[in-house]
Amino acid sequence: MADFLRRARRHASFVLGGVLVAVLLLCAVGSLFWTPWPPADIDIPNKLAGASAAHWFGTDSLGRDIAAQLWVGSQNSIVVGFVAVGIGLVFGVGLGLLAAARRGWVDEAVMRWADFAFAFPALLSAIMLTAIYGPGLLISIVAIGIFNIPVFARITRGAANAVWSREFVTAARACGKGAWRITFDHVLPNIASVLIVQATTQFAIAILAEAALSYLGLGTQAPQPSWGRMLNEAQAQMFQAPWLALYPGVAIALSVLGLNLMGDGLRDLLDPRLARSR
Repeated sequence: MADFLRRARRHASFVLGGVLVAVLLLCAVGSLFWTPWPPADIDIPNKLAGASAAHWFGTDSLGRDIAAQLWVGSQNSIVVGFVAVGIGLVFGVGLGLLAAARRGWVDEAVMRWADFAFAFPALLSAIMLTAIYGPGLLISIVAIGIFNIPVFARITRGAANAVWSREFVTAARACGKGAWRITFDHVLPNIASVLIVQATTQFAIAILAEAALSYLGLGTQAPQPSWGRMLNEAQAQMFQAPWLALYPGVAIALSVLGLNLMGDGLRDLLDPRLARSR
């Protein structure tokens, strides 16, 4: 652990990504307890106000504080990211491990299901679910989570197959260990780093997908703030108040950049071959 922390402090991408992700988490957690203004408060006389001491990033077309909306909107990004990636990890990793351990028709069935699932990206799934249940944050989470399952299933199956061909797995079989004992004792610990790196990447994709769904009106609904819906509402004032689109756009870009940089850093730090070269 000490060696990992020492190398992590020297890894510029990991440090910068970690700082950006820490700011995102700090905003999300901090907004649970305090915001500059209540995010849903309407103040028509002060609509489209510029940045000031009272309103740090100005106000929107209804006089709502942009800084408060950004802070509270980060909660949706965190919730969608964690839950959607969690769905992908739980079900996708389970299917991938099953396919690698059983091989044969089980492997073929799981992979063909993954191919079928890829035909329904998060946006298409959200449209179908919205037609049945109506729009909302839960629809975004379910749609993005379903999209993550085949992603993790494929990644897990490929990494697990590589481990199953190693000599120590052959030795474990010779000692009488069963397939599931080998899976949890040897395969899963050896592919954990791959899954961690992939999880950071999917987290960034989940933030983008949630913003896109909210922008289209399929995700988070008013009055709950959302970065994607803030971009949608900013269209009408694009030339009159361009900062309405600038702030949520920058928030999305920095969050995704931070997660991608942290994922790249984790890949370098957790890969033994790359770790030895640093």
